[in-house]
Amino acid sequence: MTTATAAPRTNGPRPEKHRPEKHRPDKHQPDKPETTAPRQNPPTFLSDPYPTLARMRQSAPVSVLHSDGGLRLWIIPRYDDVRAALFDPRFAQDVRRAQALADSRVEGVNLGTEITHMLSSDPPDHTRLRRVVQAAFSRKRVEAMRPMVERVTLELLDGLDAAAARHSTRTTTTATVDLVRDFAFPLPILVVCELLGFPPEDRDLYRKWSTAIVTQEGDHAAFQQAVQEMGSYVLAIADRRIRRNDRPADLLTELLEARERGELTDDEIVGMVALLLIGGHETTVNLLGTSCLALLRDPGQAAWLRADLTRMPGAVEEFLRYDSPICMATTRFTTEPVDVGGVEIPQDEFVLLSLGAANRDPARFQDPDRLILDRRDAGHLAFGGGIHRCLGALLGKLETEIALTALLARFPGTTLACQERDLRWRNTMMLRGLEALPLTLRR
Repeated sequence: MTTATAAPRTNGPRPEKHRPEKHRPDKHQPDKPETTAPRQNPPTFLSDPYPTLARMRQSAPVSVLHSDGGLRLWIIPRYDDVRAALFDPRFAQDVRRAQALADSRVEGVNLGTEITHMLSSDPPDHTRLRRVVQAAFSRKRVEAMRPMVERVTLELLDGLDAAAARHSTRTTTTATVDLVRDFAFPLPILVVCELLGFPPEDRDLYRKWSTAIVTQEGDHAAFQQAVQEMGSYVLAIADRRIRRNDRPADLLTELLEARERGELTDDEIVGMVALLLIGGHETTVNLLGTSCLALLRDPGQAAWLRADLTRMPGAVEEFLRYDSPICMATTRFTTEPVDVGGVEIPQDEFVLLSLGAANRDPARFQDPDRLILDRRDAGHLAFGGGIHRCLGALLGKLETEIALTALLARFPGTTLACQERDLRWRNTMMLRGLEALPLTLRR
């Protein structure tokens, strides 16, 4: 899962030569961190951020980036430092405190205070909120979802098969599809709908809200509208269930029962659903797209995997490391000065942890820019760490394992249906995913 909390909109970092920030009497003078000014996300950064992230990682333990609104962000790119920060309570995530801090620095920065959930909270609220839902994502409960995930996967593949049949000839059965639209998006969203007990026919609404809430793209009005629409939608479903005394065995029922026990408010139910509904599909959508693209780029690794599809669970771990679906973890802020690799980040500064950069760190992973599906050096940070580690990590891995196994078995001869340079990537630093992936399916 990813976050349903908005982050300050930032532009693709293009680090320059080391130059200390100009002195400001009321602000700390960093010890030569890498700095960059606001710029538009360049297409080269969106399609391949790793050279830029590598330069950041090599240049300094901390880089400084300024958002479009002028908010200063400290970026940590090295594996050991990122991992340490994920477990360090001095890097806080309470969104209300963060918003007050941002308001004291610049105007017009929205950090998503309209949504309250465990990823935007610190203890004790975080502990209380996570306790309500953590049992639903235990290893035992997730494994029990396997038949349902397999059923949804096969239904979607049957739809792709029908498309291929319509384009069949004597010698081949092919079809051009958009893997994101036709497979990678509907699979996890249908699974989340079953988990929550939500109407699957509304999945396009969920995707629209997700895009507005997670990426913002500079449009705060769209963000607020998405939050309001989702809140009204969730509470309408909840109220209808209460009136009808309808309590199916799903996660929404568990949330409503927690409200009856005084453990959740209405706003917290909406926030929890937003996190599960949005975060429950974003990671898997992005991971399925980038994993398929990685296999198309590397026929040798693809052949190795197809030769024995029982290798898939290990391969999924490498897909997560190689092209992490969450490139930047959600925004944190320091509650006291913190030393990172000899650079002091002062108190009350905003910090981004670059999971994508950490997972390509040569100090931690051998030959990190290569896809190595039988890699032995485990320990990627794609799902974060510490108390805010992704709650749905096991479910996301299960979905990806089942989906890729079935897809490769059904269509082993699949090829890219466009030039790679024409692929469109999501216009956000936080997520790493394709807008579309046109494929020609071949058996």
